Amino acid sequence: MIERDTSQRRAIRQVFRESDRPLSTQEVLEAAKKIKPNIGIATVYRTLKLLLGCDWLANVRLPGEPPRYEIADKPHHHHFHCIKCGRAFEVPGSDELIADIVPPGFTMESHDLVLHGRCAACRDPHVH
Repeated sequence: MIERDTSQRRAIRQVFRESDRPLSTQEVLEAAKKIKPNIGIATVYRTLKLLLGCDWLANVRLPGEPPRYEIADKPHHHHFHCIKCGRAFEVPGSDELIADIVPPGFTMESHDLVLHGRCAACRDPHVH
C-alpha cells in the first residue's frame, strides 16, 4: 500500500480509523497532533494525497466547502453538513430511495446527496 510507512502516516490512518465522520485537512491535523505532536500541515497534505492515490481514502465533496476525506469502500451512505460548526457526518443511504425519484425514461449513473442543518451539539448545546 504505502512504500514508506512512517509514524506520521500511521497516525493519520489511525485518525481516520477512529473517526466516524468525514474530516477536513485541519481536523486531520488537530487529531493527528494528539498522537504525533510534531506533525505538520505539509505532512498531512502529502499523506492525504498519497492515501487518495492508493484508494485508501475517498474525497467527500460538500458544495461551497473545502474537501473532506473518509476511508474508501464504506457501505453506501450520504452526508449531513452542519451549517453552524461546519462538521460533516455520515447518514445512511439507500439507492432504492434515490432511484424512486428518477424521472421515467432517465437513467441515473451517480448521485450526491448532502443534507444541511444543525448537528445535535449545535442545535442543543447540552448534547455532547
